[in-house]
Amino acid sequence: MSEAAPPEFVLDTRRTVWYAVARIVFRAIVGSWFRPVVLGRDHVPQEGPAILAPVHRSFADFAFSAFLTRRKLFFMAKEELWKSRAFGRLLASLGVFPVRRDGADREAMRRAQEVLDRGQLLVLFPEGTRRSGTAVGELHEGAAFLAARTGAPIVPIGIGGSDVSMPKGRHVPRPLRIRVVAGAPLAPPPRSPGGRVPRSSIHATTEALRQAIQDVYDQARREFEGV
Repeated sequence: MSEAAPPEFVLDTRRTVWYAVARIVFRAIVGSWFRPVVLGRDHVPQEGPAILAPVHRSFADFAFSAFLTRRKLFFMAKEELWKSRAFGRLLASLGVFPVRRDGADREAMRRAQEVLDRGQLLVLFPEGTRRSGTAVGELHEGAAFLAARTGAPIVPIGIGGSDVSMPKGRHVPRPLRIRVVAGAPLAPPPRSPGGRVPRSSIHATTEALRQAIQDVYDQARREFEGV
């Protein structure tokens, strides 16, 4: 049986009036509920491509990158949301594109690279899925791979308190003041003299990213626990 065609998607980098209004409403709702305190905004590039790489402990984590920058952000979301063509177009206008969750999705990676090739900001959770605990474990290598292909820096992001506000199984988050910390950007994996990116460089950058996310997550948790 042939593989199903991927959902239709056209990358829209415009900051339309609709996008601006939706962003204002979204930030107002999230801001009033979580009152996020943000440290390290200056680490997010004001122009050019970059990968924002947050720790992932809660379903609510996707919301907090919007408080780090005024730039348009692009996210992956499960492809099941594209069953409705009209809803799919709505998501695309907001910077969301589909990904399959049942294995490697080359089409989603191609779309992610297109976002970066066009000088945009990509939000990518290197842990892949929500995890628990205070330790950042093994990461997927997608962020380092995309950085190597596009030259985009990777910005580690820690989020303190989201796991308390909305742990797995909870459908409505508790109104807590969340702490968000952005760390110094990591450079893309270095190339060999022949212009190739060795696999060892991908591994090394992924491990450096794991430690960087751990550092900002620890700081964000201290900020949250110190409230």
